[in-house]
Amino acid sequence: MSKLPMFSWLHIARLGLIQACMGAVVVVTTSTLNRIMVVELALPALLPGFLVGFHYLVQMVRPRMGFGADQGRSCTPWMMGGMTVLAVGGFLASVATVWMGTELMQGIALSVLAFMLIGFGVSACGTSLLVLMSKRVEDARRAPAATAVWMMMILGFAVTAITVGKQLEPYTPERLLQISATLSLLVVVVTGLCLWGLEGRSHHLVAENASTSSSADTPQMEQAAQERHSPAEVKKQSFKEALKNVWSEPQAKAFTVFVFLSMLAYSSQDLVLEPFAGALFGLTPGETTQLSGLHHSAVLCGMLAVALAGSARVAGRLGSIQAWMVGGCLVSGVAMLGLCIAGAMGPPWPLKPNVFLLGVANGSFSIAAIATMMRLATQGGEERAGTRMGLWGAAQAIAFGLGGLLGTAASDIAHYFLSAQGMAYSCVFGFETVMFVMSAGCAVWVGRYDHKSAPMRQSPKVVGLTKELSHEY
Repeated sequence: MSKLPMFSWLHIARLGLIQACMGAVVVVTTSTLNRIMVVELALPALLPGFLVGFHYLVQMVRPRMGFGADQGRSCTPWMMGGMTVLAVGGFLASVATVWMGTELMQGIALSVLAFMLIGFGVSACGTSLLVLMSKRVEDARRAPAATAVWMMMILGFAVTAITVGKQLEPYTPERLLQISATLSLLVVVVTGLCLWGLEGRSHHLVAENASTSSSADTPQMEQAAQERHSPAEVKKQSFKEALKNVWSEPQAKAFTVFVFLSMLAYSSQDLVLEPFAGALFGLTPGETTQLSGLHHSAVLCGMLAVALAGSARVAGRLGSIQAWMVGGCLVSGVAMLGLCIAGAMGPPWPLKPNVFLLGVANGSFSIAAIATMMRLATQGGEERAGTRMGLWGAAQAIAFGLGGLLGTAASDIAHYFLSAQGMAYSCVFGFETVMFVMSAGCAVWVGRYDHKSAPMRQSPKVVGLTKELSHEY
């Protein structure tokens, strides 16, 4: 790895503020515009659902965005450009929504373009942000840093939703366009200020460290460097070759499968939990919203627990990040199994404690997975860190896009074939239980490659001494 200076907590906070800006734009397009299309414009709910799913589909370009960041050797242009594209897409989405009120087909066509830009912007900025964190955040800070950045994104969701909601009262199309334009301009300015001088003289430092290390390398280090692709050779590779090389890495492939399965199980529950609580437990819309809030609060608790476990002061005494990732998936499966039983038993089952346990488990495995993602992105060499991160980001986006569709589709199919509502929901939750258990198995699979590669990560002196002893004996 290049000897770049590690980020301080102030640098991490600046990245978190960029993540909050991304969340601010996305939450308006996925919630506020969703409501306006369905309520004020009386359009089918399928339309915003398709647009949100389309923006996830567009994020399949994440590997290409990460490859571009690898080739450029700097993440700042990709993050700034991505945020600009995202801001333009967010404003155009508001324009398209207003346009639907008078010219429906033209408005829908513009909204497709807008959500495509949103997908591109999130892909470029989000992938490059994670790549930069993987390169410049030290090991002891990765779990707390991931928690801090994601909590700031959630804070961006909450603050924007509340502020925009208040400013939109009373709703008028003109007011919506004014708020959207102001928000888009604000996030671009804030992102530019946060990125100002953030990466520093990274290119010069890399060159200086390369020249210094070449004169100080031991013969063992020179031999190891010759066995790998040089940065120049990697940079000459096409995107197809780079992606093929990353996919050929067993650990990268295992982690891709883990991300897809775990995020598919995580996202499948979102659109099913509240209807389930209302249909079987008789909760009112306000009470189901509070139940969803309880779940999100528990997710934050799980995130904080992993941040504490991964901090330098605790130093693994509360378990490794790998253990939290496996355990979080297993406990999520147990909590889902509890919801299966709730579907069969009904109101006697303690629903709120069950949902709280599910949220804690979800938060713990998700942050542990992000910390692991940051570690693995550079473990095989920084030259392909962006391509690896893009591959995992694409797997997550596809899973989120499919999650809502599969969750609701499975619920509808189960209700069609099963007369009892409880059994229908139990089948859906049972499906998610199996996916969480499979995710835990994949997490174990990822960890096994760490143990296999441990001898390869020994210091050059240890490797040389081992070779000498092997020759003597």
